[in-house]
This record gives sequence, structure tokens and C-alpha cells, in this order.
Amino acid sequence: MSETPPLTDAPRFAYEGPVHWLEPIARALRKVVDPEVALSILDVGLVYRVTVQETHAHILMTMTSAACPVTDVILDDAYAELEQVLPLDMDIEIELCWDPAWTPERMSAHARRFMKW
Repeated sequence: MSETPPLTDAPRFAYEGPVHWLEPIARALRKVVDPEVALSILDVGLVYRVTVQETHAHILMTMTSAACPVTDVILDDAYAELEQVLPLDMDIEIELCWDPAWTPERMSAHARRFMKW
């Protein structure tokens, strides 16, 4: 089991829900790596919004392109990581959206340094 990378930047997504879930969810999503760029989906800026209610967690996210060949891998990994931190009876929904489209401006400072941008 690998160690969770530190949260070097504040999460770059909107959050609505109990404050005690923000950090565990952010850490779980930070473990999910976009294999095409070898960076977490948070650093790439793929997560737009997380909403947590009593029995439901909704994650709104995108991919760098609609033709992303690793979408299923990223989604499966995100579900798996979230299941590790959220209660077993909490429904997890991950919704892909394409509007607004992803842009490189969504990347964290860490990702920009890594990509040498």
C-alpha cells in the first residue's frame, strides 16, 4: 500500500456538505492517478464539485478530453478510494460532465511544475 501524497494545494473543487468529510474525500481523490499524465485527478483539475448529504456523495468531474482512453480506470479507482473513506451505507455517484470543458488552467501548481508549464 502506498502512502497518500500530501495535500500540497488546497482542493481545487467546490465542496458542499459536512466539513468533517472534506479532508478524507480530498485525500481519497488525491490517490486517484490519471495514468496518462502520472498525476492525481485533483492536481490535474478533473474534479469540479463534491456534494455530500446524509446518505449520498455526488462527485462532478470531467476528463481532459471526451475521448480519454482511461476514463473507466479513473472512475473505477475513484469509486474504490471513496469507498475506503465513506460509510458503507453511503451511495457514491460520480457524474461526468463536459461543460465546462477541462482546461490546463485547472491544474494545480504542483501539476504545472511537474509538466514544466
